[in-house]
Amino acid sequence: MELPRAFGILLHPTSLPGPWACGVLGPEARLFLDWLSEAGAAFWQVLPLGPTGFGDSPYQSFSAFAGNPYLIDPEDLIRRGWLPPEGPPGLPRGRVDYGFLYRWKWDLLRRAFRGFQEHADPEEKRAFARFCEAEKGWLWDYARFMALKDRFGGRPWNEWPRELRLRDPRALAPLRDDPDVLFHAWTQWVFLRQWGEVLEYAHRRGIRVIGDIPIFVAYDSADVWAHPELFELDEEGRPTVVAGVPPDYFSPTGQRWGNPLYRWPAHEAEGFRWWIARVRQALRLCDLLRIDHFRGFAAYWEIPAGEPTAVRGRWVPAPGEKLFQRMRAELGDLPILAEDLGVITPDVEELRDKFGFPGMRVLQFAFDGTPDNPHLPENFPEHGRVVVYTGTHDNDTALGWYRTASVEVQARVRDYLGKHGIPLPAEEGVPWALIELAFRSRARLAVVPMQDVLGLGSEARMNYPSRAEGNWVWRLSEEGLAPALAQRLRTLAQRTSRIPRDFDHVASKAP
Repeated sequence: MELPRAFGILLHPTSLPGPWACGVLGPEARLFLDWLSEAGAAFWQVLPLGPTGFGDSPYQSFSAFAGNPYLIDPEDLIRRGWLPPEGPPGLPRGRVDYGFLYRWKWDLLRRAFRGFQEHADPEEKRAFARFCEAEKGWLWDYARFMALKDRFGGRPWNEWPRELRLRDPRALAPLRDDPDVLFHAWTQWVFLRQWGEVLEYAHRRGIRVIGDIPIFVAYDSADVWAHPELFELDEEGRPTVVAGVPPDYFSPTGQRWGNPLYRWPAHEAEGFRWWIARVRQALRLCDLLRIDHFRGFAAYWEIPAGEPTAVRGRWVPAPGEKLFQRMRAELGDLPILAEDLGVITPDVEELRDKFGFPGMRVLQFAFDGTPDNPHLPENFPEHGRVVVYTGTHDNDTALGWYRTASVEVQARVRDYLGKHGIPLPAEEGVPWALIELAFRSRARLAVVPMQDVLGLGSEARMNYPSRAEGNWVWRLSEEGLAPALAQRLRTLAQRTSRIPRDFDHVASKAP
């Protein structure tokens, strides 16, 4: 896949400004897209758009196919007459309060669903019925799963009664006409319609969207509950092995993520049908697709489920080449970006390059003092088929990172920038110095977290990977979308040739 020389901004929709407890797919999303267009950006990168589960993480979703109902815009529901006019809840706008959001948003959506049932015109109801029929391959499993979670107080599916855990048809039969199941299906119709309108608006403004999916899915998800045969589970639905990464310099016990691993022979036997459906659905929501932990398609770290850490794991080969060959045969050219960070072995590079997937570089990783560090711009591949970031959602902000870096690293940063003609008079200049370094590099695409454009410190960090709570809460203020910042980005992009004239060829949408 060929990328234009361009740049984009990383901002998850929950971080959009506005009055509705978290960012939603309403006027503020369009305002942000207007700002991106004025800045000369060609891309908006988001995190996974699925319904969030454990720890409010978009990477631990209740479904690999569904969208996040928290992002539904209440103003749209009011305009359609499904909700009476009502104001926002009056919360502080600087952070997402997920505890409040969970209670308030579900109540609002249920009231809107009743309004839809009572007041929607016949064509709207027919449109919803058509959606339910078209999406039945995943929709009803998700809707039943969520309805049962409601019934059992939010408990994970492995704690439900045995007949429901194991999907006894006699136990599931009464759910066919359950109004709560229909409600959860309706939220997906609303989400996908609203997101489709935002995506269409982005395209009219010359913006393409970079989506994101994790390689693994959450254990407490509709996918694992509905398709246990595709995961390494025992007869009672319990994982036998789980995902993670081995011990390294940063963690002597590794990382035990706990996601169930795929039963790859079962996926191969069905022609990778589930994976193809998953990527097809993801590409309905975006133009390019970043896949997190790409190295797991070459080999993954398998940890016995009973182990408390990742120490006693082993590397197991994965059929990534067969998967992507089949996917390409079904979907055509794959507009995929490979998250190839960490310890990357030759087999991972070979798989990535065989299918022409751009990899990633992160400037915060560049200053360990080794001249062959792949994150240093001079070590980017000559073809430039990489995406360079100042930092990702898992990193501190550029300013926070620099402030907490060692004296040695700070000195290397200042020295490197100085040698490349980018002076650093004060630490507050670090974010824009790294932005300029990224824009100057030969990487085809440069992506910058919005926090770095704003020059914010650690208070604006999106995620601490080692922390279970308090992540994913940062929000942009309306004042952050300042015209002066857009002009500053545009000027830098013009100077570094990062405003493409035409990039419609970048992503051929999957069928």
